[in-house]
Amino acid sequence: MTTKPQMDETVRAHIISDPDAVLDDKDIMRALVAANETTMGSNIVDLRGIAMERLEARLDRLEDTHRSVIAAAYDNLAGTNQIHRAILRMMDATEFEVFLKDLTGDVAEVLRVDVMRLVLESEYFDETAALDKVGQIVQVMPVGTIDDYITQGRNMSVRPVTLRQVTVDEDGVYGDMASFIRSEACLKLDFGPGREAGLLLMGSEDPHQFTPQQGTDLLQFFGGVFERAMRRWLA
Repeated sequence: MTTKPQMDETVRAHIISDPDAVLDDKDIMRALVAANETTMGSNIVDLRGIAMERLEARLDRLEDTHRSVIAAAYDNLAGTNQIHRAILRMMDATEFEVFLKDLTGDVAEVLRVDVMRLVLESEYFDETAALDKVGQIVQVMPVGTIDDYITQGRNMSVRPVTLRQVTVDEDGVYGDMASFIRSEACLKLDFGPGREAGLLLMGSEDPHQFTPQQGTDLLQFFGGVFERAMRRWLA
């Protein structure tokens, strides 16, 4: 006895000629498995169908992880190129004044930060002179100011790079830009034996540009190059 096919002849012919098209389509296979379970009744457990669902879920997780890894790799490559461009631009300067000007100009633009400030500690701190520098790149502060600024007065170790979201005091190092700063990177600098510490600040209006969850390797590398360049100027 023969039965007349209930499927459209065009669709049926396409499936017969290319069955892999059906096997590779997850939605069609899921519908076929569900239809098969319905015909078997509710008192039969299809272990193969359960295993397939679990494998599909695992595959979806692996694909998500794969995409996340690729995205992170691209972000890291872009960040590395960005730091390299900023360092090359910083090393172009042949005079200290140009070096500082580039820091607040082209270098800040490459790094996509809104404000950059250089804090230098000195035993011969002159408060009047320091206040005159508010709003400029260089800030001269008393010894110990840098650690207090990084730790915000808390009893904690001082790391080479600190990333955080902030609401900055208008009387602080950012001067008239303070009200716009929502996150910052603090790079502590070592200028060598016999010299006080330094601090390079990168301030951003974007509260998510610098957060504690981000990696600091690239900024630590940038800080290492910067402090070596500063040693040359200080010498």
